[in-house]
Amino acid sequence: MEKLKKIKKENILHIGLIILGTIFLLIPAFHNNIWFDESYSVAIVNHSFSEIWQIGSHDVHPILYYWMLKILNLIFGQNIIIYRLFSLIGIVVLGTLGLTHIKKDFGKTIGMLFTFFSFFLPVMLNYALEIRMYSWTAVFVTLMAIYLYRFIKNKKTKNLILFGIFSLASCYMHYYALAAAGIINLGLIIYVIRNKEKIANSTIRNFIIVEIMQILLYLPWFMCFVMQALRVGAGFWITLEFPQIIYDLLDFQFKGSLTQAVPLTVSILLYIYLIYIIIKNIKKKEDIKVGIIPIIIYIVIIIAMALVSRITPILYARYLFPITGLLLFTICYFLAKENNKFIIGLICGAVLVLSIFNLIENVNDNYDVSNRAPIEYLKENLQPEDIMIYSDMGNGGVSAVFFPQNKQYFINLGNWSIEDAYKAYAPQMGVAPNIAEATKDAQGRIFIVDTGDLTLYNQIKDNPEYITVSIEKFEAKYHDYTYNMVILEKNK
Repeated sequence: MEKLKKIKKENILHIGLIILGTIFLLIPAFHNNIWFDESYSVAIVNHSFSEIWQIGSHDVHPILYYWMLKILNLIFGQNIIIYRLFSLIGIVVLGTLGLTHIKKDFGKTIGMLFTFFSFFLPVMLNYALEIRMYSWTAVFVTLMAIYLYRFIKNKKTKNLILFGIFSLASCYMHYYALAAAGIINLGLIIYVIRNKEKIANSTIRNFIIVEIMQILLYLPWFMCFVMQALRVGAGFWITLEFPQIIYDLLDFQFKGSLTQAVPLTVSILLYIYLIYIIIKNIKKKEDIKVGIIPIIIYIVIIIAMALVSRITPILYARYLFPITGLLLFTICYFLAKENNKFIIGLICGAVLVLSIFNLIENVNDNYDVSNRAPIEYLKENLQPEDIMIYSDMGNGGVSAVFFPQNKQYFINLGNWSIEDAYKAYAPQMGVAPNIAEATKDAQGRIFIVDTGDLTLYNQIKDNPEYITVSIEKFEAKYHDYTYNMVILEKNK
């Protein structure tokens, strides 16, 4: 009876932590601001499932997340807050795995720590609020790893099937998750071959079926992946700057919206302490493979992306989020292994302080009145016959989402091969090679949604065919976007 009471109390505390973490994430979530990456998600789901596949094949990410978001679009229509809460639910699910899965497999301390870090690492708040694939990818990768462990432990077909499902889902969510799935599946193949005498023939048969099914079900996207890889190889927006990329890789999960110095210090101290615990357990000849393997996979992915980046830069700290569950598990496993409550409390306290400051930053940025000013200006001044043009899709993507009734053009000054990917914003937005082509049929005024340095306006301001009516500048705190709204009229 006492044991049951203790378990019930532990579960209540764990559920309380999940509820507290959910409330924490919800505080800055209720806003309609978007930035370019989010605008792409919002725009593409206005198309059909088949169109999402076609358009998404020209993007740099797989399409499962967009299909998931499309289902919400069919139920609720275009609703930015609903989309954002969907991402937030992904982090809630990730945190809940600490109670439903990790506690069951590895004990209450690791489970509770996993839930805590899932909610209160600063990066979690930021990606809980992003209308992107990151939160749900982290869920699928973590579940893939959990069911891999369960299958190896008990060889149950149910766990093998679930492993295959979450592995395939990861592949269709993000390419860092694809890398994780590839490494994990390769490791499992090696494990089965090396231990085939100890594994029932029926289990090996089921394993082969699951592996083949994963390959067959990924084949429809494989050619899209190859085309995307070739496109990325021809040039990509990511740049690698040393030593900044090293700092970013170290403190990504601890920084969120904070400046780098303190999060970097906290992350380095934590990693040093974890190395100390690992060495200590190795010397004691403890079996720590379960805790070591996830971080090895995490590091191997970073190394692989760094090697590929010698050809074309694809190593980017943000892309580590889909595999963050692997890092979290290793942190929690070894903190629990040390079992020093004071140090665990100190680490959790430092993380919580960082997270609270990150929350304050997000609240200030997300709810600042400056974010609505450019949108309200356009609502008040745009007329149905007016067109909009821009050369920066940061500002342009936001405009395309909020003003689908007005024809718009992205002026492709850099001559990038983005026409097919930007069909996500069709039909309201097209791509034009220059201003003259975009404005040749204009019947009303021309609104330039320009950047802080007036890049596009400077291309046209001395052209006598156009008359400048007004220029209004807006500084939005959300993602630090600057809008220069320029109204032109054709000189008739």
